[in-house]
Order: sequence, then C-alpha cells, then structure tokens
Amino acid sequence: MTRDGTGGTRSYEFARRFVAAGHEVTVVTAARAPSSSRATVGGLRHVGGRNPPTLTVEHDVDGIRVVEARGGYSDYVRATRVGYGRRLLGFGGFAAAATVAAVRGPRPDVVFATSPPLTVALPAVAAARRWSAPLVFEVRDLWPEAPIQMGALRSPLARRMARMLERAVYRSAREIVALSPGMRDGVVAAGVAPERVTLIPNAADLDLFSPAIDPGDLRARLGIGADDFLCAYFGTMGEANDLGQALDAAAELQRDGGARRIVFVLQGDGKRRPALEADVARRGLTDVLLAPAGDKRSAARLAAASDVCMTMFKDVPILATNSPNKLFDTFAAGRPAIVNTGGWMRELVEGEDAGAYVRPGDGADLAAKLRELAADPARVARQGANARALAERDFDRDMLAARLRELLERTAREGR
Repeated sequence: MTRDGTGGTRSYEFARRFVAAGHEVTVVTAARAPSSSRATVGGLRHVGGRNPPTLTVEHDVDGIRVVEARGGYSDYVRATRVGYGRRLLGFGGFAAAATVAAVRGPRPDVVFATSPPLTVALPAVAAARRWSAPLVFEVRDLWPEAPIQMGALRSPLARRMARMLERAVYRSAREIVALSPGMRDGVVAAGVAPERVTLIPNAADLDLFSPAIDPGDLRARLGIGADDFLCAYFGTMGEANDLGQALDAAAELQRDGGARRIVFVLQGDGKRRPALEADVARRGLTDVLLAPAGDKRSAARLAAASDVCMTMFKDVPILATNSPNKLFDTFAAGRPAIVNTGGWMRELVEGEDAGAYVRPGDGADLAAKLRELAADPARVARQGANARALAERDFDRDMLAARLRELLERTAREGR
C-alpha cells in the first residue's frame, strides 16, 4: 500500500528505503483485482487459465519488484467490511497463491514476512526452505490471540490449531520483529528467546505529517469556525475501533453546551461506517461530520486542520498491545493524541505529555477531557510540540527503517 491508498504504508515505506540503500526487494502481495484468463488491471496483464493459482503480474513501484497473487484483500478497508468467515477464506487463498509465487524465485538472501494474518507466514516459510534462506517474521498484531479475543475464532479446535501454527512459525524464524512492548512480551510468552525478538514500532512520516502543513480552507469547507475546537479521527472504522465513544461524547457536549464548540470529524471507511452514519442521524449529532476515506495526504491535511486527534479502540485487552499508524501520524502532525487504551499507548501520551488518556467506552470522560483541552490552548500547544519532538526522537521512519535493514542484513550474512 503506497501513500495513494487508505491503509498502512509500513511495507512500502521500508521497502523503498531498502532499495535506496542498494538492495533488491521483491514484495509478494494480494492482487488488486479479480483475475480472468486475460484481464488488464491498471495497464498490467494477467496471463493464465481460468482461476490460475497466481497472477503473473510483476511491476515496479519506486524500484520495488511487486508480484501480485490471487486471494486475500489488497485493500485493508475492504477486508474489514466483510465477515470473519470470508476474511479467513481470503487469508487461506492468499497463502496458497503467495506460496506458489514465493517459491518461483529469484533466490532471496533473506525472507521477510509481516503479519497479520498469521497465515502470511506459510508462503514465507515455504520460500525460506525452498531457497535455504533465513526467515525474519514481523508481528504487527498478536495472532491468534487478537481474533480470539475479538470473537472471530471461536472453535476450540481452530484455536488449538492456530496456536500450534503460531509456535511453528516462531520456531521457523531466525529473528522476530515486534511492533510494541506488549507484542514483544506476547512473543516471548509463546516460547521465543528474548534475544531473538527486536522491537521496531510503527513509524512517523515526518515529511508527510507536519504541523507546518497548510490545510487550506478545509475547516471552512467543513463548516468549522476558526474558534471551534476540532477533534479528528482518520483511519479504519472497523469492529476494533470504538468510535461509538466519540458519538457518546458528542451527544453529551451537544446537550450541555460550553464556552467553545467542539466538533468531531471522522474520516475513513470500514464495516462500522454505515452504523455510525445511522447513529449520527438518529441522534441528531450536528457536531459530528463523517468525511469520506482518503489517502495519506488527505489524512495529513485533516490532522493539520485539527486541534487534537483520536486513536480509539474497543475495550479488549489485546488491543492495548497495538502499534497503530494513526497514533504516530498524530505525533508527526504535532497534535495532542487522545487514546483510550492502557499499556504503552497510555504511557507514551502521559509520560511524554503528548496528549491525554480517556477511559475506554466512556463518552462522558472523553467529553470532559476535550472540554479541558478546549479551555486550555497553552496546554494544547505544549502537548502538540511534545508530540512532534517525540516523533522526531523515537519514531522517525528513516531511523526505524535503518534499524530493520541492519537486522535483515545481519541475518542474511549469518544465513550464508
């Protein structure tokens, strides 16, 4: 996913930096469109028989060799709009197609796989064994614990099999990358030696999100006054994202009023968006605006136009281990971050004075914290400056890409 898409860009951003450092990078990813015997997508030809196991599509994206395989979803937002059963079938289909693509070569010096889903490890393990190359596995979410706690994996047998797969993948990997301290602890708890686990969190794109961005007339086009306090959310509107808490806060603020109007702008798409739209209309929430999903640049403009930005999740324990892109984008934008999960996200915003923690699922607490911030411009400015400094010091994309590149280079050398 590049900056023109609506999902995360970690793989693209890291890969293009590896290319700039002189490496050859091949990315096996989900195809952008259904296949046919001879179809063209974006000017690229898919050649094969009816429902071939892979799409013979190879193209260049900023020097990255991209191979598209059938199955799964290349659009993360689209994936969140379907049921768990269909998603699991898609994961299996992609694993099969990507395995065929991955073992075709050319021979890699190191194989790197990034999850979720956990099944993405299957083609990676196959490629590593086919070419006798070391495997580095990246854990972006703790699977299968995440789908278990979210209610997506209910069968006891399926849970046992998923945990067996988890441990088998960890045993197959030479090194494991975790995106948060909680994920690192989860991997170690699954039996991996701590020295094999490296923490490389999600990153801030300091050139894309910045307090110096001019959002133009965005606020005026949304009907938001210069003196209004804008609380923004940009990202997926899926089952894991508790945006209902924002609607509850908006209802309380609208009912009680205040010295300053507080407006919510929620930008994105996903399975929960239709329900959110219906709830906004039913409750008459005139200070909640649902903006269409856009690319990373549109999110950067919204962040620049905002006073604070939210990172919201359901009150599910495993979600406290997340390393969400939107949090680091908020830091890079120089805006205070409102988070509703404990763990390291709360520690970051409170320890660095870069935002505020609100109790999960508690709209009244969110409303109270926003009233405090709206009444204290000096605090908002201080926390925004602290957020940007934190992004520059600890989460700069160039720095974290170099850390991962050095790990991959070292693993490749040792693998020889």
